[in-house]
Amino acid sequence: MIFNEVKRFYLSYTGRKCIIGYSVRGREIFALHVGENFGKQFIAVYGVHGREWITARLAIKHIKKGLKRGGGWIIPLVNPDGAYLCETKDPTWKANARGVDLNCNFDADWGCGRLNTKLRGSENCIGDSPFSEPESAAVRNFTLKVKPFVTLSFHTKGGEIYYEYGGRGDIRGAEIIAGCTGYKVRKIYGSCGGYKDWCIQKLRIPAYTVECGADRLRHPIKKLRRIKECYGILSCFTLNYG
Repeated sequence: MIFNEVKRFYLSYTGRKCIIGYSVRGREIFALHVGENFGKQFIAVYGVHGREWITARLAIKHIKKGLKRGGGWIIPLVNPDGAYLCETKDPTWKANARGVDLNCNFDADWGCGRLNTKLRGSENCIGDSPFSEPESAAVRNFTLKVKPFVTLSFHTKGGEIYYEYGGRGDIRGAEIIAGCTGYKVRKIYGSCGGYKDWCIQKLRIPAYTVECGADRLRHPIKKLRRIKECYGILSCFTLNYG
């Protein structure tokens, strides 16, 4: 189980670390610091959707590789319950254990997305209100505490980078990521309530979503090497951005 992998890594990690909250079913949501403790800090989130749990292994890869410059916090598995449901019951499951899609539950034009629904299920459910879910609330609270200068969200799949929301965004970071991955920089329409969206709209900071892996791959991606072009993103990004 990917949650167990992340927990073992967290327990063995000797750097700064903390538990930022707990999932619906009481699983820990871990955060680990990498790089310099001073100066501007980033936040990178992974495993927001259950079926995209492979990004949690990417997070561990990023921590092990370290940074040449800068520092920030990595949250390897935002949605541990969703990952468990994907691994044990439904390989297409994206939502948390209450059937809420966490990337529709942030306070950025909440409920206005093209596919948004209040019907609980494996995807697209917005929840009862913004931050109604403990996982999204934990990420919000931690983000407000850290006050990052930029955030990155790692998802699968498609080989695309999103940087804009509501007419705002900084394309520079997206171009840096594109340069080290070969992914395409895109604008996405009809999507609301995501972590990136909230960071851009409410916190007014640059934020990027990286859809790791080629679109031809099937969910869930189970082998880390299939998104190997993402291994060096954080090091490349922090070296060239900010």
